[in-house]
Amino acid sequence: MSIVIIGGGPAGLMAAQRLAEAGHRVQLFEAQATVGRKFLVAGHGGFNLSNSDELAGFASRYGAEQPRFAELLSHFSPDDLRAWAADLGIETFVGTSGRIFPVAAHKPADLLRAWLGRLRALGVEIFTRHRWLGFAGAAGLRLRDENSGPGTGREFVIKPTATVLALGGASWAKTGSDGAWVPLVQEIGVPVVPFAPANCGAEIAWSEFFREKVGRVPLKNIALRVNDGPAVRGELLLTEYGVEGTPVYALTPAVRAALSAGGPAVLHLNLKPDLPPAALLQKLRQPRGKASFADFLKRTLHLAAPVPTLLRELRPDCANLNAEALAGLLTALPIPVSGLRPLDEAISTAGGISFSAVDEHLMLRQRPGTYVAGEMLDWEAPTGGYLLQGCFSTGAWVARGIAEGLG
Repeated sequence: MSIVIIGGGPAGLMAAQRLAEAGHRVQLFEAQATVGRKFLVAGHGGFNLSNSDELAGFASRYGAEQPRFAELLSHFSPDDLRAWAADLGIETFVGTSGRIFPVAAHKPADLLRAWLGRLRALGVEIFTRHRWLGFAGAAGLRLRDENSGPGTGREFVIKPTATVLALGGASWAKTGSDGAWVPLVQEIGVPVVPFAPANCGAEIAWSEFFREKVGRVPLKNIALRVNDGPAVRGELLLTEYGVEGTPVYALTPAVRAALSAGGPAVLHLNLKPDLPPAALLQKLRQPRGKASFADFLKRTLHLAAPVPTLLRELRPDCANLNAEALAGLLTALPIPVSGLRPLDEAISTAGGISFSAVDEHLMLRQRPGTYVAGEMLDWEAPTGGYLLQGCFSTGAWVARGIAEGLG
């Protein structure tokens, strides 16, 4: 008898490795032609594996699930992840932002290649183009071999000793993370929280003039908050449909909550977060003379294009404001959000299998012997290494639960 993993992302691969190291026979089934597709895509924008936050602060990044993730992280921490990567021959370092990266010589594909080599050495059997079709009886799994083409091939049933479901969330469907598993678990009564976009761009109703004139331009060293919430520092990207960037991603839960409640979701942009209010006011009180509004902002505050255009877009009379009113605008420029980008464009998703549906080992209460790891569960975290760490930690956690359960 073997332990079966459904899904070849980081959570499933980590569970497979830990279980194989514990001496169990492990079979992993992946619907795509290769494993780790979303893992590789995530590495295109900067391959940060984790973050150097101290554990209490790290766990707080998981919102309502902070207590649970504090326990998960204590079992497989960022330091454990670095040691794991080093054991695969992938050295890491902590960047100035606190994020943990492989050294420059190593790409995502290098880590995945080394990882798969280790799994093969441990005897893990990996079957690609094998789609999970649902449960069969009390312990069985229905699968279809699609190596002859999608939707074709032999269907069969296996009855593993234990099962790990690690099928991901519902963003970036081209990588296989499409949420198609939802009705399969709902059939046995497992509660699933509807998916919603997380770590995604916010839509702003820019004028046609603004879209054509500005396009895609970054605003560096800014701070952003939602309504009266805490501010997040970083770089903001103006786009033809709205705004993107790390601060926007971090504030997605607050934006989503405000929109869901039917109230206004307003981003407040501070264009000079490092300048004390008194110093800002002093600069704005300087005589403008014959200088244009744009030239005045550039000369006194080093705020060049597209800032004047942005200010006029959101406050047409900005050039006529007095120093006090303009200071308030520059430190809390209101940007009304009309919506979030589509689910499939999001870096990750909120929603999934409710934690009320699993026990302390992440085993489904409705189906003993079946465990859930990774983004299938209802949690979210910001970018910066927290997403991958969450997947690795849940994968390691279910492996321990299975190993202990099998004695």
